[in-house]
Amino acid sequence: MENSNFELKLERPLAFFDLETTGTNYLHDRIVEMSVVKLMPDNSREIKTRRFNPGKPIPAEASAIHGIYDEDVKNEPQFKAVSSSLLRYLDNCDLAGFNINKFDIPLLSEEFRRAGLEFKTQGRLIIDAQTIYHKLEPRNLSAAYRFYCGRELEGAHGAEADTLAVVDILAKQLEKHPELPRSVKELDEFCSYRDQSWIDSSGKFKWSGDSVIVGFGKNDGIPLKEIAEKNPDFLKWMINARFPDDAVKIAKNALLGIFPKK
Repeated sequence: MENSNFELKLERPLAFFDLETTGTNYLHDRIVEMSVVKLMPDNSREIKTRRFNPGKPIPAEASAIHGIYDEDVKNEPQFKAVSSSLLRYLDNCDLAGFNINKFDIPLLSEEFRRAGLEFKTQGRLIIDAQTIYHKLEPRNLSAAYRFYCGRELEGAHGAEADTLAVVDILAKQLEKHPELPRSVKELDEFCSYRDQSWIDSSGKFKWSGDSVIVGFGKNDGIPLKEIAEKNPDFLKWMINARFPDDAVKIAKNALLGIFPKK
């Protein structure tokens, strides 16, 4: 990591941190690795990284991202075992990271809660580099035209000007990025927002290995079979609410004991 001086006046330590986890649901998922870089007011820094046994299998799709497998953490302590010392280490620190407001802080707070401790953010200053990035580098059509075509978009927000701009942008993207596919079908797959784990078109149900899990809300990550047995009212609610037809069909079948097969 580059050890450049920060042009920040620190009144107290600023703790940068990042989590690797079993998934993206802060209510149900667990930490498998945490790294903290504590930047001191004198510009010195401390780096601490350790892994945790999450107490549950790490899904294959999560391991594929961070490279941490069940075998790697089987002899590591669970979070609760080191929670008190970690809480003390983060005491009197402001916080920094990338997307920490929406993910890392909520998940870390939930891990502390399960350990019987409270991780307070009140009174802490929080810097999220993702928020800074998005505010300083807008991701709209005019910004894309400027980036790829090297000039300002005249007549922005007029339908014809915007449409012609997209034609120019795509041509420049293909020119600038030879790794992009050259067929419409492959570009469609590249552009798809649909996660490969989705079973239905909106991701209300997902694959976790060979098992089907719920992919949203308070039951996110819970196996569909468990929901059908213990919480069938949730599936009945889905059937009567305005969910896409393919998700409703899966919910109806689950109540009949029929589940998707990979």
